[in-house]
Amino acid sequence: MPATLRFDLIDLRLFLHVIDTGSITAGSKLSHLALASASARIRGMEDGLGVPLLERLRAGVKPTKAGLAVAHHARLVLQQIDRMHGEIDDYAGGLAGKVRLLSNTAAITDYLPQALAAFLNAHPGIDVELEERPSHLIVSQLLAQVADLGIVADSADVSSLESKPFRRDQLALIVPRSMSFGRQRQMAFAQALAHDFVGLDEDSALHQHLALQAERLGLRMRTRIRLRSFDAVCRMVEAGVGVAVVPAVAAERHAGAGKLRMLTLTDAWADRQLLVCARRFDQLSVPALKLVEALCAPIAEPAIKKPKR
Repeated sequence: MPATLRFDLIDLRLFLHVIDTGSITAGSKLSHLALASASARIRGMEDGLGVPLLERLRAGVKPTKAGLAVAHHARLVLQQIDRMHGEIDDYAGGLAGKVRLLSNTAAITDYLPQALAAFLNAHPGIDVELEERPSHLIVSQLLAQVADLGIVADSADVSSLESKPFRRDQLALIVPRSMSFGRQRQMAFAQALAHDFVGLDEDSALHQHLALQAERLGLRMRTRIRLRSFDAVCRMVEAGVGVAVVPAVAAERHAGAGKLRMLTLTDAWADRQLLVCARRFDQLSVPALKLVEALCAPIAEPAIKKPKR
């Protein structure tokens, strides 16, 4: 590395914002820099290293192999800086920082709101940046150090990550009582695919998960309408539009009204453990470690009722 090479933290954060967004323009906005200044900083990094770090495309930019190496080390440097600040703040009597958390649909909808509300109220100096992703994508992004933590279903391959149990999450099939299923109390997903579905938006993690399971069966979901919440999906099923797969805890909120039934899905992937994952827990900032501690604390979970006849 040339002796004259100088990177500051602004350069490193800018470069990661550009990598994560795929755009120098978007990266400069996230870094609160003028586009011309951001472009000059990126050029300065490339000139200092003597290699191009970005491949300029018509639709944006993507990192070269050298750029990926710089991004990897930049994340390590910034994580260490965050840990240092977190530890110093801890000694001073208060924590401050930001934790980037990726999560699948079920955790975001039914488990995280209460857990995160309690955590944020207890730690007013810590912010959480929460984004929804499918479990398999969360794994790859944690390995790429795009985020600090992820919550995934155990159906994803987490062998390259460290993980801790978060919540048990059972997916169930909900059907309108107006549809004739007799006394059937359980059903395989392949059998359910013979019916019209009510689903979440295409970009939701659960929809992508179900579409993948259908593809593995050589089948596809016929989705008549897409909605943005499990409650809305349940109401549409109650109205007789189709069937749906939702977390059992969401189905329980509506099953008592008597307009829908909850059937057990017999597929192994429907009964799953949600996990809190990180590339390495011992490399997390103090705020991120505090969040892990809060998320993994033992709780008394309500039992999920068995489907009624």
